[in-house]
Amino acid sequence: MSVRPAGIHHVTAIAGDPLANADFYRNVLGMRLVKQTVNFDSPDTYHLYYGDRAGNPGTVMTFFPWPEAPRGRLGAGQATVTSFSVPEGSLGWWQRHLAALGVPASRPAERIGEDVLSLRDPDGLVLELVASPDHHDTDPWDGGGVPAEHAVRGIRAVTLTERNPEPTAAMLQEQLGFTLTEEEGDRLRFRTGAAGEAVGTVLDVVAAPTARIGEVAVGTVHHVAYRAPDQQVQLDWRRELLEAGVRVTEVRDRSYFTSIYFREPGGVLLEIATDGPGFDYDEPLLELGRRLRLPPWLEPRRDQILRALPELTIPE
Repeated sequence: MSVRPAGIHHVTAIAGDPLANADFYRNVLGMRLVKQTVNFDSPDTYHLYYGDRAGNPGTVMTFFPWPEAPRGRLGAGQATVTSFSVPEGSLGWWQRHLAALGVPASRPAERIGEDVLSLRDPDGLVLELVASPDHHDTDPWDGGGVPAEHAVRGIRAVTLTERNPEPTAAMLQEQLGFTLTEEEGDRLRFRTGAAGEAVGTVLDVVAAPTARIGEVAVGTVHHVAYRAPDQQVQLDWRRELLEAGVRVTEVRDRSYFTSIYFREPGGVLLEIATDGPGFDYDEPLLELGRRLRLPPWLEPRRDQILRALPELTIPE
């Protein structure tokens, strides 16, 4: 494998009510809404992006809100946990902050040397805050009520739950450029990207041989995206995956990046997304996320799309 991922680009999940989703990620987790747009494949659905000040790759959590959809079911063949990195020593502040807002959280036993705080968003999506001493090369948002010294730095890791982790582990190492670095009980930890980076470099695979197969709907992860620095690297990666017998989509234009999609052996949908052109492609950095943005091919349908979308008013 000649191409290696540069870490997580973003994680996309499914929400219910878009306003409740925006309130939680902006006002509870203190992330910046960096883009209001729609699902380009289904434009009657919002696509909301949250991240650091500029929505840098590795900091971004995105959602398709489906207000009428049923709750999903966590299980095998899913990305079951999304972990955010926060500065070392911040979890006490986060416990007090979440308790004051009435958000239940628990502090399980230390895992592979990390201090972890576990919680759920309004739709039941499982999240973690992980205190990390590693380097954070991001620009934390301090406009959401969380002080900069405690703010979310980015996505630390995702956890995949698999009935049989061996084929997934083989793909991660042989075709996706990950390295197995630690094992603890039923958990395998893989890493990619630069050593000592706290954002986007960890992928855990948990073996759950008797788990039910999960159902992707509200409160579950839709896909996990990894970074390619540019489109040429993305094309090289696509070619190598095809040569290895992996079914990969064509390159798709997402305005703020281009994407290819495929599934790992356990069924989790993965994406490779380019770092650019970025979220200030169609609006200034200072105005990110304030208004609904549409790609050029959907702009002629703006009035029709707005009529189909649920009301979403985001306070300045």
